[in-house]
Amino acid sequence: MTSRPTLRGPRLVLALALAGGGFLGSIAVLAQEPTLGSPGQTIYRARCASCHDAEAGSPEATRAPSRAALRERSRDAIVAALSTGGSMAPMATGITAVEKAAIAAFLSPIASPPADPTLGRCATQPAALPDPSKLPRWNGWGNDPTNARFQPAAAAGLTTRSVPKLTLKWAFGIPGGTAMTAQPTVFAGRLFFGSENGTVYALDATTGCTYWQFKADAGVRSAVSVGPIAGTRPVKYAAYFGDFRANVHAVDALTGERIWSLKVDDHAAARITGGPTLVDGRLYVPVSSLEELPGARPNYPCCTFRGSIVAIDANTGKQLWKTYTIPEAPTMAGKNAVGTPLWKPAGAAVWAAPTVDVGRKLLYAATGNAYTDPAAPTSDAVIAMSLETGAIQWVSQVTPKDSFVVGCRPDNDNCPDDVGPDFDFGNSPILRRLANGRSVIVIGQKSGVAYGMDPDKKGAVVWQYRAGQGSALGGIEWGSAADERVMYVPVSDVTRAEAGGLHAIGVGSGERIWHTPAPALTCKGGLGCTGAQSAAISVIPGVVFSGSVDGHIRAYDTGDGRIIWDFDTVRDFDTVNGVRASGGSIDGPGPTIAGGMLYTGSGYGRWLGRPGNVLLAFAVQ
Repeated sequence: MTSRPTLRGPRLVLALALAGGGFLGSIAVLAQEPTLGSPGQTIYRARCASCHDAEAGSPEATRAPSRAALRERSRDAIVAALSTGGSMAPMATGITAVEKAAIAAFLSPIASPPADPTLGRCATQPAALPDPSKLPRWNGWGNDPTNARFQPAAAAGLTTRSVPKLTLKWAFGIPGGTAMTAQPTVFAGRLFFGSENGTVYALDATTGCTYWQFKADAGVRSAVSVGPIAGTRPVKYAAYFGDFRANVHAVDALTGERIWSLKVDDHAAARITGGPTLVDGRLYVPVSSLEELPGARPNYPCCTFRGSIVAIDANTGKQLWKTYTIPEAPTMAGKNAVGTPLWKPAGAAVWAAPTVDVGRKLLYAATGNAYTDPAAPTSDAVIAMSLETGAIQWVSQVTPKDSFVVGCRPDNDNCPDDVGPDFDFGNSPILRRLANGRSVIVIGQKSGVAYGMDPDKKGAVVWQYRAGQGSALGGIEWGSAADERVMYVPVSDVTRAEAGGLHAIGVGSGERIWHTPAPALTCKGGLGCTGAQSAAISVIPGVVFSGSVDGHIRAYDTGDGRIIWDFDTVRDFDTVNGVRASGGSIDGPGPTIAGGMLYTGSGYGRWLGRPGNVLLAFAVQ
């Protein structure tokens, strides 16, 4: 009888991956292998350490979580980030599935136990959705096609008098999650939201019990938009969202069954981060990318991605038109010192939900920086497109020379000759009607400047207001809000000493009404201990809600900016679905308010944030 060879290191990883149904289920065994650290550590040092072990304060350190931060993530979450559609997928080109598992095992001691899908299930499954016209809603990113992030009083069910009485009603945990990057939608008494592992949930908006789960092809960050399916009697409804592989999905809002899916961009780095805007049976989908992450690597053919808006028939999933934010297709412009082809033009991703102006039959999309130089004249701009054809009607660019990729150094042929400040628009344009009958588009930029633009004069800037100092991570990051007369602007400035703060600005004039600085910090240092208000905000009559990177969710009186309610989410929570959950930084999506309840995610384990995996629901008890 011959003895069996001892399997160690990469051979053990490979054997387990081939034998047992995939590498994720083998992680617990891998962690016990005494020499396992060797292959994962070797690959990490060669491919990852230059960013994740970077010196504090360097451009790489602000973009990439430190090794200490990665240690707080589960191994499944690390593998997901490295895999197709994940935030690190462009940097992981050429790394095999087995090697990704080894990297995860080297970095993290946390194995994600499988979640019990039966915990927290709703006891009954209704035969149909209730009439949504009779129930309060917050539908999609901005609550309506103008993207004002405003909830009228009747639907909000909260006032300045009741908000200070808000208490936690229930919490819902995401298995293995480290970031809550998808904003909840409330429709027909249900709460719809996605997660970084690609699971989309439909919960009871009152109790948090689960009606269904849908597994998308990749992580889902976009807000969900819900609308009727044409020709159905009784009327049925579909939930629409995008994923990190640039797929758009339509599922039955009652059952979670797939209706259709459509891939809207074939670029390897393309993804959908902004919510699709649903109007009159059409979805308008923004397409962004992570190509600026690997762009500076000598072996990467930088750069070929162009942002776009895609119009889709919501009933059939048929693409109606696609308009690139850079009309000119990239062509090869030479080679770098190691012989890698270089391309241009590229960039101008669309990170946020587009805004629909039904009266003018226009769509407004805000774009990000260019990846190549000279910067495209459509980068860092608001672009107006025809709703019917997608034809570009006008462009209002505010930062003309912003060509940027991450990690540039002198003498790197992949990099722009003059590296820009990375002042994307992460905000959606907000369309507001003024008292004199005219309209204005208001929007905040990562430069820290808010703008008012005239849609009847090709987006001409009519006012600008400096709210923050600006930085690559904002400035004004993910979303401002506006009621009928005031724009509310949260400040990130997360890399600055004086981070955070909330501003109230006259919509028509751009003049300051009030400013509330970030409150004194109560945290004692570490990840996320900053007053930066990077997350989108939301407003109801009398109250603005704003989350912050230190994990607090606060309510401000719209009259004078006083803080009238404050809840610290950085803690552990018991959850209705039995998943271990904790709060962390609040970043990215904003709070949702409907039917006397406030919903917010907590956790943002990327850039400079603190991980977390919980959705919180508050009500007046």
